[in-house]
Amino acid sequence: MSDIQPGETLYESRTRAAPGYAARAWRRFKANRRGYWSLWIFLVLFGLSLFAGLLSNDKPLVVSYEGSLYFPIVKEYPETAFGGDFDTEADYLDPFVRERLSTGDNWAVYPPNPYRFDTISYFSEAANPAPPSPDNLLGTDDRGRDVLARLIYGFRLSVLFALALTAVGTLIGVLAGAVQGYFGGRLDLFAQRFIEIWSSMPELYLLIIFASIFNPSILLLVVLLSMFGWMGLADYVRAEFLRGRNMDYVRAAQAMGVGHGGIIFRHLLPNAMTPVITFLPFRISGAILALTSLDFLGLGVPPTTPSLGELLAQGKDNIEAWWLSMTTFGVLVGTLVLLIFIGEGLREALDPRRG
Repeated sequence: MSDIQPGETLYESRTRAAPGYAARAWRRFKANRRGYWSLWIFLVLFGLSLFAGLLSNDKPLVVSYEGSLYFPIVKEYPETAFGGDFDTEADYLDPFVRERLSTGDNWAVYPPNPYRFDTISYFSEAANPAPPSPDNLLGTDDRGRDVLARLIYGFRLSVLFALALTAVGTLIGVLAGAVQGYFGGRLDLFAQRFIEIWSSMPELYLLIIFASIFNPSILLLVVLLSMFGWMGLADYVRAEFLRGRNMDYVRAAQAMGVGHGGIIFRHLLPNAMTPVITFLPFRISGAILALTSLDFLGLGVPPTTPSLGELLAQGKDNIEAWWLSMTTFGVLVGTLVLLIFIGEGLREALDPRRG
């Protein structure tokens, strides 16, 4: 209480000191080298995956043909534009088209990996699934699609799905826990009984039922998993609100006529966000595992969608094709390890016992 300035409330004092606390927490996080570098590695990999269309695509980024520039990555061009016979879109992996784009002064700039996640390698001489080769660095799957391209797009899909699911589940969990912990009484009692009943519902069976009724999609999975993913976080927020609602600065705010919304969002919620932030990386990793498991069982995204779980299922069905399961397993384990290290770093940085 000694750092409170004259005429200043406890909340205003804590708000004034918040930048210093955030700076100290960031210094503690940077001191954890494992978590700090894991955060940067994960951000770089995720940032690169957002540009998957530029890194892995079966269309050139730019083409110079007979003095004119073409941009197939953003616009479709017929094969006749490059001296072909068909009015359909040019297949830039066709040896004929490649030859036309490399003769004379003509040139084309291809992405580092010249395959999309759904590109079928019709011109490969090896039987599918084909082992790694100079043309397909990580081989092909049982349909002739490039494994590296499917890993890049699948990683992007998994992280975006996990972020969306975590955001929705965190929002619902924080609001539910805040309302329960702040108001307490019968509202908290009935809400807890509802959570107990809802948490006992067989989640996997419900997913199977809904998957047989509706067409599988990312939006459907986010909605269904969000219906169950908020309860664990709500318990932590509820406990923080139950502990903080009887503190002196909350009672002083009530005596000054501050409304329930102001007390919840300005006074109690900032103090209850520590467990929320700490658990975010672990919730993201859990969402990635959930999507991978559902795709492995055939209950997730549509079959044509690039998915880590679908690649693992192909590896199970093609035991001799070790590149399918080993590469996917490496990407999945590497992602989860990075997220766990980030979570451990956040937990140490936000630990109040560290001063």
